[in-house]
Amino acid sequence: MRLMAKMLAAAAATVTAAAAALTFAAPASAATLTEVTNFGTNPSNLRMYLYVPDRVAPRPAILVALHYCTGSGPGFHSGTQFASLADRYGYIVIYPSVTRSSKCFDVYSQQALTRGGGSDPVGVRSMVSYVQQRYNADPGRIFATGTSSGAMMTNVMLGVYPDVFAAGASFAGVPFTCFATTGGSEWNSQCSGGQIIRTPQQWGDPVRNSLPGYSGPWPRMQIWHGTNDGTLRYPNFAEQIKQWTNVHGLSQTPTYTDSPQGNYTRTRYGSSGGMAPVEAISMQGTGHSIPVDAAQVIRFFGLDGTAPPTTAPPTTAPPTTAPPTTAPPTTAPPTTAPPTTAPPTTAPPTTAPPTTAPPTTAPPPSGTCRITYGVNAWNNGLVASVTIANTGSIAINGWSLAFTLPAGQTITSGWNATYSPTSGAVTARNLSYNAGIPPNGSQSIGFQATHTGNNGSPTSFTLNGTPCAVA
Repeated sequence: MRLMAKMLAAAAATVTAAAAALTFAAPASAATLTEVTNFGTNPSNLRMYLYVPDRVAPRPAILVALHYCTGSGPGFHSGTQFASLADRYGYIVIYPSVTRSSKCFDVYSQQALTRGGGSDPVGVRSMVSYVQQRYNADPGRIFATGTSSGAMMTNVMLGVYPDVFAAGASFAGVPFTCFATTGGSEWNSQCSGGQIIRTPQQWGDPVRNSLPGYSGPWPRMQIWHGTNDGTLRYPNFAEQIKQWTNVHGLSQTPTYTDSPQGNYTRTRYGSSGGMAPVEAISMQGTGHSIPVDAAQVIRFFGLDGTAPPTTAPPTTAPPTTAPPTTAPPTTAPPTTAPPTTAPPTTAPPTTAPPTTAPPTTAPPPSGTCRITYGVNAWNNGLVASVTIANTGSIAINGWSLAFTLPAGQTITSGWNATYSPTSGAVTARNLSYNAGIPPNGSQSIGFQATHTGNNGSPTSFTLNGTPCAVA
């Protein structure tokens, strides 16, 4: 648990750096962050911090800004630009703060993943209701964003309350329900490792089932993820896209693709405009310490259209307690890499293991493996998701999967396997943590690649030298 918290805390360094790198010509402000108490039902004892700018727009929007593990509401306030932008655009920011020892949001318990079930989502919903009633906020403009644990919580809030939130922005997160655990564990190694691969329908159903009979409108979602994320691995990027495009009834094929900066690939689904139902930004070479671009979030939410009027907020103050007398830490948490050998309950190693030994089991009999291969492609790139299923009766201990990429395709990064070479006849080999495939079990791997026009799939696969069926 301590290791998990340290790993997720890496997000703090880049949150602080991103804030320092951005400046805005906002008017001078006397507004301050204030702690609010007695805001409503709060089963998990969250603390509520509120930022109300000096000039509040009529019927203001509400933004819920959710911190990373080991973080806090005040820390996320000081480390991001959401409050500075609120001074400019007149929306109100809620900064929930976790009090459990890990300082991670509950994105794993059955209570948290059930509408009205309890835990953190109920407390956050109470905060939103409080601000709606106190400041006459616009119920059609309620938003959530967060990084790491806060990004996972963003997916949870939109999944549990799709009728409340208009949109969300997830920086290095996972799909709603992906992190579900039993027995009180706060960590899901399969989800963090990018090993939970589902169909778009399977991802969309939990959102629809959270409020039976509700037919929309559904929350829009902006998704950010680094290809080198070693904590919440990159396959979670594609799985979030599956979930939210399916909720909107959209194809997995992008409507629009561009590169807003050198190592970013941005895809939009359902619309080519800046407020598309789903917008996804893949950040080549970026790890879990992902920069938070607050201005792009506010743009996606549609909150940057006009300057706020000069009307003041209500003059009666909400019930408050004095904020902490010591400022949140201004130094980033340690940026040293986590140990490369992870305990069973934490994420897999973030560095490549040494070359794996040849498989220790004999090749599976013919017809005892099945490959499911899916492609999400855009104009000059693609992401491939591969599931290797053992349909035989003997466990596989160590595997290599051979296939030939169509001409013009070149692998640029991958997960849950090593890939050699990167084009032509490729062999994917297991890593240290996923060598075993039990009978009727499977392993999921994948990669990102460029292409020159042919985004097709390999026509055949062999596992440990034996041909596999293709689903």
